[in-house]
Amino acid sequence: MTTPDNVADSDTDLLSAVRAGDTAAFGTLYERHRAAVRQFAFGLVRDPADVDDLVAETFAKVFATLRAGRGPLVAFRAYLNTTMRHVCYHRAKQDRRLEFTDDLTPYDEGEPYTDPALDRLERKYAAAAFRQLPPRWRDVLWQTEVEGTTPAELAPLMGLTPNAVAVLAHRAREGLRSLYLQQHVTVADHPECRWAGERLGGQVRGRLAARDAHRMRAHLSWCGDCRVRLAEIREVDGFRHTPLRPRHHAGSHG
Repeated sequence: MTTPDNVADSDTDLLSAVRAGDTAAFGTLYERHRAAVRQFAFGLVRDPADVDDLVAETFAKVFATLRAGRGPLVAFRAYLNTTMRHVCYHRAKQDRRLEFTDDLTPYDEGEPYTDPALDRLERKYAAAAFRQLPPRWRDVLWQTEVEGTTPAELAPLMGLTPNAVAVLAHRAREGLRSLYLQQHVTVADHPECRWAGERLGGQVRGRLAARDAHRMRAHLSWCGDCRVRLAEIREVDGFRHTPLRPRHHAGSHG
């Protein structure tokens, strides 16, 4: 009988069994994690009726990954949650492209259409990225992008020159963008893939140090999985979503 103390070890054994072709082992993982993953799905979708489809697609995607010899060796639930966010993002994007309607009002020129589900997911990604920034970068972004404070107004408060504040704000925006893109990367398992995955956002934004950039190029030359991940977040970056809302949100600290 599995006890709480060895659940993680048991998951690891089951993951190895799935890779070896044991379908029943994946059924055990499914039963163990389905309720928690389903609860997580309710926070991602607009329509509760979509929850079961999202859960099923997520488990199917992970199962296919494991049977191909890839995917997690540990932290199975974290991998499931990350995969679900990724699936949800792409489903929302497809829905936006393939919407059937007689009402073309939302698409009139001058009124860009925003899919609510996709927008909500992007906000989650942006919030997670913002929390990972250094405190000083968070402060300068909040003041300049949300409150609308100019570098000249902010300089005395930060003990910097206006030019230094502008440079700091630029670095903070780029850092936020890189971390935001990272939210779209499914967790990798191989150590070198994990290293690369943690830096794909910086790769897309051209912010890797020379040594890391060389190592990244070498890795991408042989790793097809990471090339796929890179292509996916380049596509996300191409949308040019702004992680922070513009200045009309000034005064809202909620």
